[in-house]
Amino acid sequence: MLYRWLAVGAALAPAWAATTPVTFHKDVLPILQKHCQNCHRPGEVGPMSLLTYMEARPWAKAIGEAVLSKKMPPWFADPHFGKFTNARTLSKSDIDTLAAWAGSGAAEGHSSDGPAPIAFVEGWGMGKPDVVLEMPQAFDVPATGTIEYQYIVLPTGFTEDKWVAQAEARPGNRAVTHHIIAFVREPGSNYLRDAKPGVPFVPKPRPKGEGESRNEDAGGASDLLVGYAPGMEAMMLKPGQAKLVKAGSDLVLQMHYTTNGKPATDRSRIGLAFAKETPRQRVFTANAMNNKFVIPPGEPNLEVTAQITLQEDAHLVDLMPHMHLRGKDFLYRLVYPTGESETILNVPRFDFNWQLFYYLETPKLLPKGTRIECTAHFDNSANNPGNPDPKVEVRWGPQSWEEMMIGWFELAVDPGANPKDVLRKKKKETD
Repeated sequence: MLYRWLAVGAALAPAWAATTPVTFHKDVLPILQKHCQNCHRPGEVGPMSLLTYMEARPWAKAIGEAVLSKKMPPWFADPHFGKFTNARTLSKSDIDTLAAWAGSGAAEGHSSDGPAPIAFVEGWGMGKPDVVLEMPQAFDVPATGTIEYQYIVLPTGFTEDKWVAQAEARPGNRAVTHHIIAFVREPGSNYLRDAKPGVPFVPKPRPKGEGESRNEDAGGASDLLVGYAPGMEAMMLKPGQAKLVKAGSDLVLQMHYTTNGKPATDRSRIGLAFAKETPRQRVFTANAMNNKFVIPPGEPNLEVTAQITLQEDAHLVDLMPHMHLRGKDFLYRLVYPTGESETILNVPRFDFNWQLFYYLETPKLLPKGTRIECTAHFDNSANNPGNPDPKVEVRWGPQSWEEMMIGWFELAVDPGANPKDVLRKKKKETD
């Protein structure tokens, strides 16, 4: 559960008391505003609001415990590899301040000592969107059972090409929405051609074995625009970067719903903010994946690898490892044409409840011929507290009790470049 950290253990030690009294408004509120309130406010993923003293005070000890154990803020990258703009980490000074406040009575202080409230845009983490595309009707989620992925086509109505600098997928009901992936379907595409706009659609099953050699999550659409999973933030690219949505394109929402014992409904939406001018770089999403693995019953440390070689120069923008409940760790390594290599991201404790993007502080140039290698480990043993059933053999599949191994990443290229040329060998090179 996303709020496991709320369980309060032993009382905070008196040694955390400060010589100068630590108060909410002067010392704690600035930290909460910078690191916590984006999630911990009404309508967001945090299970409680931390906007005011009255809201935060009952959770003081839990906050102290969470930051001392580094369960909060959620961030899983090994600090020895890569630097990321969205790193959710607190300085030692911030941790000490929160712990001291919690351990010394959680004093309020004077409101005049604190910063002004942040003017959040209600309902959005990205700020106010330029365009909102919403499911025209709510989807009914039953109380029990397994729900196949639902695909919903949303026509954009764009009469000209649009460069998207920010995007956010917002579930209408987080309790039953495991993930949303918004794909771009360009005009003339045959992808999901039998689906009617706005009507939930389930593709016909492929012949047995055929689907295993096909990346269902890539869908056959032109590009992945934005996604939602627990803990994922809005897509906010650097100045000069944007994703392309061509005139006349549709968005295809891949909706993964899970039942929780109660009937529910969901009506999700996508918010888009456009670049103010033609970008210097086009960003697109790709992945290295492996769907051929088998995890034996009780296996504590199965290694699965995947790789992809770039056919053109590109800049690496971000990374997002994806596994399910048996996911244990995930590592990205870059192998350059010279033979040199470096680890760019190591996630030693993968947490299914927090599917995070890791945005590089400085996009990294990957010369043609660079190989992106991904290595993951899976724990199907009884020692994995999230394991649905350690007695079964596990293979690739869309449901949470099955598994996936996808090393998502995003690349930046010249605005006029074709992303397919970066990822696929040209025919003359394979003849």
